[in-house]
Amino acid sequence: MDFEQKLISSAGFVALYGQSGEAVSRYCRIREGFLSHFSGEPGFFSASGRCEIIGNHTDHNGGRVLAGSISMDAVAAAVPTSQPCIRMVSEGFPGMFCVSLDDTAPKAEERGTTTALIRGVAARFAELGYRTGGFDAYVSSNVLRGSGLSSSAAIEVLICTVLSELYNQGGIAPEIMGRISQYAENRYFGKPCGLMDQLACACGSMIALDFAGEDAGIKRIGYDFASRGYSMIITDVRQDHADLTGEYAAITGDMGAVAAAMGKKRLIEVDEEDFYGRLPALRRVCSDRALLRAIHFFQENRRVDEAVAALEINDINGFFRCINRSGESSARLLQNLFAAGSSAQAIPLALELSRDLLRGRGAVRVHGGGFGGTILAFVPDDIKDEYIARMDSVFGLGAACELNIRAQSAMRVL
Repeated sequence: MDFEQKLISSAGFVALYGQSGEAVSRYCRIREGFLSHFSGEPGFFSASGRCEIIGNHTDHNGGRVLAGSISMDAVAAAVPTSQPCIRMVSEGFPGMFCVSLDDTAPKAEERGTTTALIRGVAARFAELGYRTGGFDAYVSSNVLRGSGLSSSAAIEVLICTVLSELYNQGGIAPEIMGRISQYAENRYFGKPCGLMDQLACACGSMIALDFAGEDAGIKRIGYDFASRGYSMIITDVRQDHADLTGEYAAITGDMGAVAAAMGKKRLIEVDEEDFYGRLPALRRVCSDRALLRAIHFFQENRRVDEAVAALEINDINGFFRCINRSGESSARLLQNLFAAGSSAQAIPLALELSRDLLRGRGAVRVHGGGFGGTILAFVPDDIKDEYIARMDSVFGLGAACELNIRAQSAMRVL
């Protein structure tokens, strides 16, 4: 049986891609890329990107989020090796990433690199008592980079999946892989992200997450937007946000400053009524921006609960009201549509164009970290083509694309 036949007869491949000829061609290209650098017949592994549906910048302070795995994914062709070294080639990037498993301490010079992610994942596996081992891998990702779909989290979870499958009989739960991935991004890559990105990439489906406790509460939410005549459209405004770590860190810092001023570690521990009662005193030690961001946090948590409840009773218009209010709050209170003082304001432009086209139907909001990257819209199917054409005409061909929720967790495909 040749490789293409193996693919289309593989239950894992069909579950992810159906009989897609485009997916078959992509996997053939990945296999060829692997064989041009390494030897052996590889296995194939997949981890998805993610969509934050509602819950903007709440996870890092113990809040709630509704997120979903998406059909865009990172795929690795990989084989185990006898050498204690992970070697990885990434399609479209020069050179080879190499990490010795005998040297997994953080390295300042690697911060912000894929090498740091590999080293951090391997280090955390060992720290938690899981088996590690060398492997060679060729990786291809169609998760848009720098656009808020968590391309880095997809790679982290992918590395976890390869190590889980090759050396731990696939026995590491998606939730654990998410936490390992967050550790690598925080401690090694140097980005102070919450846990939402990694869990949404690892777990599959649409999930409601509650980060108040030590273990993230995960609740799977099944809802078919297509059956109600709506499509999820993501628009990449082509304003890369990959270099805006400082802006994201400032949001975490502002919320943390308010919590600290009230004697708490995270905003989830702060009583909202007490917060409002102490505003005069808080203004003396916290910036007004920090206070506005705290108000966003309190209100956004309630919106997540309302949005989930609306989906559970099939109240799609109630759900859309929550999404739209979330977007308004991100603009007015969270203030993450564009960097302060910048005239590059592609996100506000995309949102306004969307509202003009939607005319009160569906919903639209900034997506993910903000300041650049993407917006998310729920678009009625009867204007979907017009919406995509308008966004592409303004932000470039292929800027707007339809998202589908992926049911499968990170997995071995073949």
